[in-house]
Amino acid sequence: MATLPKTTLNEITNRFAYLEKEMAKGPAHEVYSKLAAEYASLEDVVAAIAAYRRAEEELQGSRALLADPAADREMRELAELEIESLKESIETLTQQIRVLLLPKDAADEKGAILEIRAGTGGSEAGLFAGDLFRMYQRYCDLNRWKLETLSASEGEVGGYKEVIAAIRGAGVFSRLKFESGVHRVQRVPDTESGGRIHTSAATVAVLPEAEDIDIEIRSEDIRIDTMRASGAGGQHVNTTDSAVRITHLPTGIVVTSSEKSQHQNRARAMQVLKARLFDLERQKADDERSAARKNQVGSGDRSERIRTYNFPQGRVTDHRINLTLYKLDRVIEGELDELVEALVADHQARLLAAVGGEDEI
Repeated sequence: MATLPKTTLNEITNRFAYLEKEMAKGPAHEVYSKLAAEYASLEDVVAAIAAYRRAEEELQGSRALLADPAADREMRELAELEIESLKESIETLTQQIRVLLLPKDAADEKGAILEIRAGTGGSEAGLFAGDLFRMYQRYCDLNRWKLETLSASEGEVGGYKEVIAAIRGAGVFSRLKFESGVHRVQRVPDTESGGRIHTSAATVAVLPEAEDIDIEIRSEDIRIDTMRASGAGGQHVNTTDSAVRITHLPTGIVVTSSEKSQHQNRARAMQVLKARLFDLERQKADDERSAARKNQVGSGDRSERIRTYNFPQGRVTDHRINLTLYKLDRVIEGELDELVEALVADHQARLLAAVGGEDEI
């Protein structure tokens, strides 16, 4: 059975009590906000520790009853059953606490920038990119997150060549960060008269939304160009030079936005640029901390084929965790929780193994 160091548990509960005491003193708003944020981050683990300690006390009581020579046979049998049940509870709580004590990704509570681009497969890839975007839109609706389309380049027969959106809500990045990678679709396109199955792909990138305090962009490090927006023709073509292209000179990152308002385009392009630079800094820090991180689920390698959506068989397979669900119709309608939770659990298991195996936090 895995064990938990009592000194660590005591430090956490003592810190929690200290925060509660300091908040009760009614400090200044800024101080109170910091205390409250830390207090909230410890609530779940402190509740789990309390349950763990209660279970340990009850286990000791049941063992004492089992060892009592004055106890009759029925009492001993009940004590044995109770001991087995408590052992299982303690093991579950131990694992829960170990997960809660894992190092937190500072970006988990942030919003996200979602980027979807059509890959191989021609017009069918653009249609699939559109399907993926609608899937994430519905997932946002189910979670009551707000999705705002920042820029979109439509495909020739529908869907998107590229679409970028900002998603805001509680824990957005923590739920979506494992979606980055190559998504593959296998199906018969509407344009295929012979009924042959085609394979197409789209790439998804999920970046934590950067705030001004996260990343600073110097004016001398960017070049801003305005240009005429292109379109399919007719009334939808923007006839003014309102499209904006921002180039970050030190990294070579280029971001464009081509909606109707030049002011809005500049703001949206800067928003995406900040997210990409923030993600770049996060990846550099991750690489410095551990080269082994590249082997972990959720490393953010966007060249990796992560998932296949097979329409003829009605299945979706996540290749990173070898999980296949015959629920493609529901997944494509935004019911992603089963996939997301399996990926989170696998990621946590890998982190637990990386920080000390089964017997240490």
